[in-house]
Order: sequence, then structure tokens, then C-alpha cells
Amino acid sequence: MINEKYIRILYVDMETGKIRVEQREDLVAYLGGVGVASRLLRENMNPDLATTDPAQPIVFAIGAGAYVFPVLTKAVAMFISPLTGDLGESYAGARMAMSMFMAGYDALVITGKAPKPSYLSVSNDNVSVRDARAIWGLNVDETGRTLRDREHHRGQSVGKRSIIRIGPAGENGVAFACVCVDTYRHFGRLGLGAAMGSKNLKAVSIYGNRSIPILDYKSYFKAYREIYKKCTSTDMMAKYHDAGTPINIMPLNKAGGLPTRNMQSGTFEAADEVCGDTFAQKNLVRKMACTGCPVGCIHIGMYRREFDKGHEYEAINVSYDYELIFALGTFLGIGNTDDILALIDVVEQTGMDAMSTGVCLGWATDAFQKGYVTTEDTIIELEFGNTANYLLAIRYIADRANEFYHSLGKGVKHASSKYGGEDFAMHIAGNEMAGYHTGYGSLVGAAVGARHSHLCNGGYSFDQDKSEFDEDKLVEKLFAEEAERCMTNSLVMCLFARKIYDRQTILEALNSIGWSLTDEDLTDVGKRTLRDKLLIKKALGFKQKSVKLPKRFFETPSMNGMLDEEVANSIIRKYSEKADALMKEKFD
Repeated sequence: MINEKYIRILYVDMETGKIRVEQREDLVAYLGGVGVASRLLRENMNPDLATTDPAQPIVFAIGAGAYVFPVLTKAVAMFISPLTGDLGESYAGARMAMSMFMAGYDALVITGKAPKPSYLSVSNDNVSVRDARAIWGLNVDETGRTLRDREHHRGQSVGKRSIIRIGPAGENGVAFACVCVDTYRHFGRLGLGAAMGSKNLKAVSIYGNRSIPILDYKSYFKAYREIYKKCTSTDMMAKYHDAGTPINIMPLNKAGGLPTRNMQSGTFEAADEVCGDTFAQKNLVRKMACTGCPVGCIHIGMYRREFDKGHEYEAINVSYDYELIFALGTFLGIGNTDDILALIDVVEQTGMDAMSTGVCLGWATDAFQKGYVTTEDTIIELEFGNTANYLLAIRYIADRANEFYHSLGKGVKHASSKYGGEDFAMHIAGNEMAGYHTGYGSLVGAAVGARHSHLCNGGYSFDQDKSEFDEDKLVEKLFAEEAERCMTNSLVMCLFARKIYDRQTILEALNSIGWSLTDEDLTDVGKRTLRDKLLIKKALGFKQKSVKLPKRFFETPSMNGMLDEEVANSIIRKYSEKADALMKEKFD
């Protein structure tokens, strides 16, 4: 909490409607964000209960410099993942961090199951649980429109309000259901939508209008101006505003690291038809930014959808980025930008994580073609490149149309364990793979990462290093980067800005608004937070050395050639030893 020596936490019990607020001086050492959220999850979770038990907490938190400095724009959600049964961690931008900050809360802890479908309304002068029966069953857009109207009539202006909500997939318990944040951003991975659905929690509306003074304006303005200049007057973030992350399509394809058709290949013959330049030329209509960010990396594409016979069309705006193009494009053999946007749109409206959805459909298509499942299971014929049938299949997953889609909605690890095809079920420790088959860095980085995401430690970036491969050096890099990202995610910083916020910049920024931090303090935050995550995973029964990687990772050449399973397992073992040592460390 800026200008204060405590972290302010709002606790809400959805079952009883009771609320309480705590001011925790002991949590200041965590800075905020993922540091505070990890500690609160560890304090409030019960490892002996099911992942979706009403008593299990959902924690939201904002960072130490949230909204006060450019690109410190995200909020973090921490929970127990319905998908993996392990640590759940996800990030979202848009207005949520600003709204929490203006409402006066550093963190929000939600427990309990509401007796009826409900939504939570939070402001700096009121917190209440409200009836959501009229919007239960609505898609993400319809829910947003309804709640914006309701909350607006209560005097809560649009610009200072954030609305997060789930779709039918979250209500139905799809294990990789996501949470939409202010239309174009998401808490995507690991099933926060299912966790909210299990609490009968359709949405959370947050509004704040506090006025917060800056006590040392001269120092603050100097730090702000230097950061803003780096964001807007250098090339550090230029690519994110230009074509955006889809610019990765062509270099990854050329290098052989672009997962295609359930990773049967690392190259896609139609890559140039779905690359960043093509999307920009054919579909891009505008760019947007999260509140407090001067960059504008959110790319909105438009496609035409036929909604009735007789040439009745409507124009649909959809946000897109590299991961969505990979998961719902190359991974499914889709080589048309309009088709990819159509698939993204239905995933958005039903409220599912696009990456998990695409990877699950990739396995299902492979399994169908290999005879593991039939049309009795899939209802429709699944084939790579068949957009029309994929559009139906996505809705079948969200609605849990039959036993097969119910199983698929629990994730590709679960579905393949039931129907077969585990060797080509492309998950890492239960979390569907990301769009990088670049080498040991991407594969092992996700395997050892606290949430099994490519963003835990950016392992794929180490695969681009052309120096001689060394297991021990890779382990050191992965471990150091994971701890560093635990620190920067305590700010919470958009990872696109990691070049902007070097340690000197972080210290100058935070110390200008009342902190008194040293470089050693930043190191301590990272290690302390990573330790908490590892202890959470251990309490939940996760065993790093038991992770089994699907065979196809070692059968399809990566950007750095064929990977060896024994080498991958060796790196995992070495990383595990470092993790075990960190869990034994003590912090004051």
C-alpha cells in the first residue's frame, strides 16, 4: 500500500457474505503481487481438500508499484489449479490493478461457495455479494454488458471500474476455464474460471476513486519520466506495439520450433498466411493498451461472421497474439486468419484458455485419426484444418456434451490416460504445452517451473543462445531467472517490459514512492517467493522427479535438433536438487 507500512487485504466469504479487512505489516517484505499472493495462498489453503472445495481460497493481488509507474499494469491470481491439482498462478492486465489500487486493496482473498449464483461488488466504501442468477449461463460478452449496465447505474464510472467474469465453461467446471478481464485480457491458464465457478462466483466488479498523494513528487516524476521515455522513445518495446507477438511465427517456423498439427512437425507450410504481417494487413483494426501502459500491445482483429441465412453478416472484433495463433492455428493445421479469429472468438465467449483448448483438440484429432476414439465419442469427425468442426467441438467441451468431452474438459493428460495416446498428449506436468519447441530450455523450463508455464523462467529464450550446450549452465540460468521473475512479478510488471525494468530502475522507482530497498532486498524477495511456491507444491503432493514427459517431445525435431529424454530428465533432477535446497532456507 503506497505511503503505508502494511499490506491491506480484503477477505470475503461467499457462503456467509461476511467480509473483513486486515492490515499486515509482516507482508511488506514481499513487496506485493505474486509474493504476497503466494504467502496468502499458503496460509489459507487446505492440501487435504479437493481443488474445488469451497474452503479453498482464490487470491488476487497487485504489485508494489501498480498503476503508479508505466507497465506495472497487471494483477496476479493464485489458487489451486483444477487442471493440475497443483499450484495455480495467472496474470491479467486491463484495468484490474488500477481498480484495486484505487479501491484501497493490495489483495483480495475469496473463500466459500455462495448459496446461489452470485457476483462480488467491491469499492473503497462498500463490499457486497449480489445475485447473479439472471446472468448465470450467459457468455462472457453478455455478462460484461449486463454488469457494466448494473454497476454504472450505481454511479461507478467505466474508466475506474474493472469487471472480471467467467463463461459457461467455468460454470460447468471445465478444468482449463479462464476468466475474462475487461473484454480483451484474461486470467488464462490453469483453470481460475473453474475455481470461480465452484464458488458460484460469476464475476467480480471492482471500483475505486481514491485520491492518493505522491509525497516526494520530484523523485517520483524523475523516475516516471525515465521509464516512460524508455517505453516510448527506444526500441525496447517497439515490436510489441508494431505487429505484436505474432511476429514470432516466421522466425520460429524457419528455425523448426513452431509446433504444428499436434507437434507432428516443427514447421507449418502456411506460416506466411498466419504470421504477424498477414494478420496486420488483413484483420488488424486497432491497438489498445492496459490502463497505465503507453505501449499498446493489444492487437484487435476483425472478421465477418454469418449469423443468419440470406447473407446476414456481422463484424466481430477479437484480440489475438502469438500463443492464440499457435494453439488455434498451426497446432490444428488452420492456415487462414479469419478462421483463427473465429476459433478464438468462440473460445472467448465460452470462457476457456485458448492454449489448453487448442492442445486438447490437437490430441483429440490425432487420437481420432489413429483410432483411439471414434465418432461415437467425438460426435463429429475431427481432422486438422477443419475449422467448422473445431467450432462445434469447442462448444462441446464448454458444455460437456458427452463423456468424451467431459473428459477432454479435464485436460489432455486426463483424457489421454482414459482413451490412450499418452505419448502424443502434449502437456507438461498436466499443463498443456506453449507454442515453443525450441530445445531443452523450453521443455525443461516448463517442467521445472512453478506453474509449468513457458513464462516461469523463459526457458525458450535460452535455447536461442548459440554457445555450446551445457546442462549445468542451463540449470543455473533457469533457476536464477525463475527467482528473478518472482521478484518482478511482485511489482507486478508486464513481462514485455523486462528490459525496461532492470534492477537499478526498479530501485529508483520504488524508493521514490517511499520504499527503502537495496539490491539484496530484491534478491531476497525473489528467493522468498519462489520458496513459498515450492512449499505450496510440496504440500499439494507434487514430486518434480515424477514428471513424465510425452514421447513426442523426443520424436519431433526441435529448433535445436532431436532432444534426448535422458538428458531432459537429468536436467530436471539437477534443478530439483536446487529447489530442495531453497526449501530448506530460512528467511527472517
